[in-house]
Amino acid sequence: MKKKMNITLATLLINLFIAFMGIGLVIPVLPSILNELGMTGSAAGNLVAAFAITQLLASPIAGRLVDRIGRKPMIVFGLILFSASELLFGLGQSVWVLFASRLIGGVSAAFIMPAVTAFIADITTMEERPKALGYMSAAISTGFIIGPGIGGFLAEIGTRVPFFAAAVLAFVAAVFSFLSLREPDRQGQQEEAVAGSGFRRIFAPIYFIAFLIVFILSFGLSSFESLFALYADHKFGFTPKDIAIMVTGGAVIGAVAQVWLFDRLDKWLGEIRLIRWCLIVSGALVFCVTLVSSYMLILLVTMTVFIGFDLVRPAVTTYLSKVAGNEQGFAGGMNSMFTSLGNVFGPVIGGKLFDIQLDFPFYFATLVLFAGVALSYFWKRPKAEQLPPAPSE
Repeated sequence: MKKKMNITLATLLINLFIAFMGIGLVIPVLPSILNELGMTGSAAGNLVAAFAITQLLASPIAGRLVDRIGRKPMIVFGLILFSASELLFGLGQSVWVLFASRLIGGVSAAFIMPAVTAFIADITTMEERPKALGYMSAAISTGFIIGPGIGGFLAEIGTRVPFFAAAVLAFVAAVFSFLSLREPDRQGQQEEAVAGSGFRRIFAPIYFIAFLIVFILSFGLSSFESLFALYADHKFGFTPKDIAIMVTGGAVIGAVAQVWLFDRLDKWLGEIRLIRWCLIVSGALVFCVTLVSSYMLILLVTMTVFIGFDLVRPAVTTYLSKVAGNEQGFAGGMNSMFTSLGNVFGPVIGGKLFDIQLDFPFYFATLVLFAGVALSYFWKRPKAEQLPPAPSE
């Protein structure tokens, strides 16, 4: 049974790696595409927000579908949608086509992540789950390690080539998922989970602060990530290769932290204290981005700024999976929805601040992250009687 679980987990991680390598491929070339179409910082922020808006709208529905129709169908269909969105972006020669691509991509994200998280919760025990979710985050980060490096070189062939490569990779991941994954046995919990997971559950004490932390994290991260490539391009004149090196270096360090540190820190500090310290580190390093000027210092800060972000995400996901009981799809869907809320407002506000002054988005992201630190002091682990029922044995 253990061997079967490990094979299934490895399959999920390979799929995530392939999909997020496809996402990473396009990062270094985005400034060139935006400059080619004459898009401003606000327009770039709105482009990212378009992705997040459809992810936001689709996430509650996706969370219920994950519990109703199953994990595997949602993963496969989400990857197909993602492939289509990248193909459309590569073919797009006007701003509205790029926005249409991002809208489809948002739906794909809403389908994939809750399904993968719920799948992992189904096949792991409480003790195994932090390590498995740490591996999940590491697979995502490793995709970003490989993706931007390849994307930077593919951009030398043509600025649209990375998008076509991403479309192919996502389609390969969809086929691989369809052929290799087997729907986990949830032992009759679908109907019970759907019936008990209405929107009112968002405000349940076991969930509410966790969802607010998810929003704050994604708000701060998206306002930073969505404009960093443009920031490096405008302020320092960095090339796609320079940006690829920075993003890749950060992903390497983040992946190492997730594999070697997360499980140990989770056991030592617990999810809530770990999240608090990671938000402190992330806020401080985002602020430091505005203070450095030499290439090596910029490289050092941007390569380490993602450590805090990369540890918070599996910590929040682990907490939610532990308290969700038979509401895994709901918790995953709401996690995705609050991530989307932050991804909507972070890039839009960050883009407007960027057009005023290049450093302003990073000042604002720092304030938001430290607001999350303050909120974490009101967050307490729930008592047993507050938790939903565990899945039937």
